[in-house]
Amino acid sequence: MLVLLAFIIIFHITSAALLFVATIDNAWWVGDNFSVDVWRVCRNNSNCTEINESFSDYATLQAVQASMILSTILCCIAFFIFLLQLFRLKQGERFVLTSIIQLMSCLCVMIGASIYTDRRQDFHSINMVKYYDYGMEEGRYGSSFILAWVAFAFTFTSGLMYLVLRKRK
Repeated sequence: MLVLLAFIIIFHITSAALLFVATIDNAWWVGDNFSVDVWRVCRNNSNCTEINESFSDYATLQAVQASMILSTILCCIAFFIFLLQLFRLKQGERFVLTSIIQLMSCLCVMIGASIYTDRRQDFHSINMVKYYDYGMEEGRYGSSFILAWVAFAFTFTSGLMYLVLRKRK
């Protein structure tokens, strides 16, 4: 039982770490001389422009920002509630509250990554003037974007594990 508990804790911490990296790192869309995330556009990793309200369709990127931040916060809250429930639940009860919050985190990361997947091309083509000559059309999805989808799978699996898990002695 302790091995299973340790695995679940490590799995949850890994999920939270993936969410933090995916939200913060500047690699959602990358190319040879540029990188873009949901916060800024960088050329040669030194000349960075913050994405703000002067960009067209900025509300779309704000939705991605908000959902990624919310998913990270919910994942951390779920972990703390799990620790509280671990010591407060009676034997035989399930970690339903932890599961619900973790699945909400899963939903938020799915929404954020889905919006970015759908609207990325439109957002970059509309704002090409602001990017100067970055060559955005020759880019590819970066590591942070991939980590966001991996975090989706991890939080979903973790949420299901909590739903099935019963407190035992």
